[in-house]
Amino acid sequence: MRDDQRIVLMRGLRQFAYGLLAVVLGISLTEAGFSPAAIGALITVSLAGDFGGTYLIALYADRWGRRRTLIVLAALMAATGAVFGLTRLYPLLLVAGFVGTLGSSASETAPFLPVEQAMLPLTCPPAQRTALFARYNLVASLAGALGALAAGLPALLVRFGLAETLATQLLFGVYAAAALVVALLVARLSPGVEAPPAERAHAGTARPSWQRVLPSLGKSRRVVLPLAALFSVDALAGGLIVQSLMALFFHLRFGVSLAALGVLFFGANLLAALSFLAAPLLARRFGLLNTMVFTHLPSNILLLLVPVMPSFPLAALTLLLRQTLSQMDVPTRQAYTMALVPDEERTAAASVTSLARSAGSSSSPVLAGLLLQGPLLALGLPFLVAALLKAAYDLVLWQIFRRVEV
Repeated sequence: MRDDQRIVLMRGLRQFAYGLLAVVLGISLTEAGFSPAAIGALITVSLAGDFGGTYLIALYADRWGRRRTLIVLAALMAATGAVFGLTRLYPLLLVAGFVGTLGSSASETAPFLPVEQAMLPLTCPPAQRTALFARYNLVASLAGALGALAAGLPALLVRFGLAETLATQLLFGVYAAAALVVALLVARLSPGVEAPPAERAHAGTARPSWQRVLPSLGKSRRVVLPLAALFSVDALAGGLIVQSLMALFFHLRFGVSLAALGVLFFGANLLAALSFLAAPLLARRFGLLNTMVFTHLPSNILLLLVPVMPSFPLAALTLLLRQTLSQMDVPTRQAYTMALVPDEERTAAASVTSLARSAGSSSSPVLAGLLLQGPLLALGLPFLVAALLKAAYDLVLWQIFRRVEV
């Protein structure tokens, strides 16, 4: 197996686990007696931990070694799954969510991403980069869809006599096991995915604290910083509608079962995965930036309509239509960022943009949880605010970067 295949498989295994947990998490915690606000706060703490982890990786991953860093992250992810499967003690859940990786969304925000995104260009020629990133995200989305479908397994296990609580806890065990397999795959990667020696020597050297926020960025700083700011706004909006909170919304608003939610998010992630196939074709025809913006805008209109639908079937259909467009910007965004920066600054650029997305997404789930309580639930405000913020992000991104050549 080649390095690019291993990296794609690693992402797929993680995304399967995230897709599984993103459906199960909110429902499991609700049945344990936690309020939507408490669940939102837990997700916010988890995403804040991802932010801190991404920051450390931005500074030191190349110096520590990319493979070693990924093995540690996978071990922490496995520990998080074990804790959530064994206890409902809220302070312990907060610590585990912060230190480890908690899959609360179909879109990964964990610190794995900047390391893998820096590795991937080393495994293929430049002409194949966009297609590789598309495959990287395609496999992840397909795996996330299967993970969401697997979230319905407790209903099947209950029919065979297993207690519902135990059946749900077993899914957290699956999450931990997937993380351990990722660690084994990382150990099989070749030294060719590591940073060049000169870059490793430069990484993590002593600098003033304000400079350490922008690790190893040189001439690409003027391009990366505006991108990072805009990506942060997009992620802030996305944090309002992480998959765990969407599942919780449908469960509380329409009384939808865990099994039905698993089927819904299987379809949603499957459609998103299929959309990745079109992304490279559209990018070659219309350009990376145009593909990013003009597929994302219509999806935001559909997102705006989800909470105003009067029934679950109509709301689910609107969400599925939205998913056919909403993720086409992901591989194009990653390829666009990598194309704008020189080779020696790719880890830094991927880390800074991931850091910005983590900062944006970590602050909003607690607000979404508050907006899903009591009479506010019927308004679906997290969907409305997210759609408006994402539309503003698209328009500003296109206005600033439409004349930048790649």
